[in-house]
Amino acid sequence: MKKTFSTLIIFTLLTISTLYTNSCSNRDDTVSCFPTTTIGVTLNLSLPAYYTLNQPGGWLYINEQQSGTRGLIVVRGSGNTFKVYDRNAPHICPDTNTTLEVKDNISIICPKDNAQWILLTGQPTAVSSLAPKTYFYSYDSITNILNIYN
Repeated sequence: MKKTFSTLIIFTLLTISTLYTNSCSNRDDTVSCFPTTTIGVTLNLSLPAYYTLNQPGGWLYINEQQSGTRGLIVVRGSGNTFKVYDRNAPHICPDTNTTLEVKDNISIICPKDNAQWILLTGQPTAVSSLAPKTYFYSYDSITNILNIYN
């Protein structure tokens, strides 16, 4: 009887521990329920579809290739710098109304709770203290090819 009781307690503690670690609590850069997916996108910025990314401050939604579960927001900074944001809100678990959107060409917003970030930097300005998740990139200015990856 004692052995069965001890086994039951251990099983219960392991179950609670698993549920807690998979819950929607904060991690360093996103909530723990943030979807993880492989990002692998190659953009030829010489093509007309990507023209806005040739101008500082230009931005585009990218929903092709391996661009995550909701796509990416790619923003051209000054010179040959870019910011690549995941469109999943970093501070709340994904649902039907948590896809990040660009507003007025200066900010990123979460429609669910109106969290806001500065488009060019990702700095939080309202509701959330977490910046949008960003991805690595490499840019070849000679070929005008932007590779985005994680």
